[in-house]
Amino acid sequence: MSVADKSQRLNRRDAVRELLRDRGESLVVTGLGSPTYDVFAAGDYDNNMYLWGAMGGAALVGLGLALAQPRRPVVVITGDGEQLMGLGGLATISVKKPRNFTLVVLDNGRFGETGGQKSHTALGVDLHRVAAAMGFASAVELREISEIADYRMELKKLTGGPRYVSLRIAPDTPPRALPARDGVFLKNRFRACLGFQVE
Repeated sequence: MSVADKSQRLNRRDAVRELLRDRGESLVVTGLGSPTYDVFAAGDYDNNMYLWGAMGGAALVGLGLALAQPRRPVVVITGDGEQLMGLGGLATISVKKPRNFTLVVLDNGRFGETGGQKSHTALGVDLHRVAAAMGFASAVELREISEIADYRMELKKLTGGPRYVSLRIAPDTPPRALPARDGVFLKNRFRACLGFQVE
């Protein structure tokens, strides 16, 4: 199958909803743009941290969180365009070895926030193989909802990481589902969820 074959790809909202079903106490960090909309559409929770303007930073924010909160599973959900910007971050995650960390890349082969131009993953780059080569404990690519359902329990684990997951999604643009865009509110809500005093 061609990487660019839209007919064989997952619906992004269905994929994220299935991934986060029964998420429990997982802390979820989202990347810029569409991954934030997808996670919000699957349910707004105090333990969601939406990164509105930090393109390239979601994976490393998640790394810091995983190291600071080793008793909580941490899931980062971002896009292929953002993760391509942060390839060095994959190496840093690999050498720090956060056991409670999962990086999920919604891979539609497009730079969705800048007009839908083809990304490197539409031209043959396999990010899950890059993550494996950099030393992630596990790196998989999922193409079916049933595969996501089978994988979902991995997200709750506090051992076995870092894990990398590519979800091959269709290059479409569903309507935006917008969470609060007040950074102070989101930060304080998330801090309170972690048990820190917020004034």
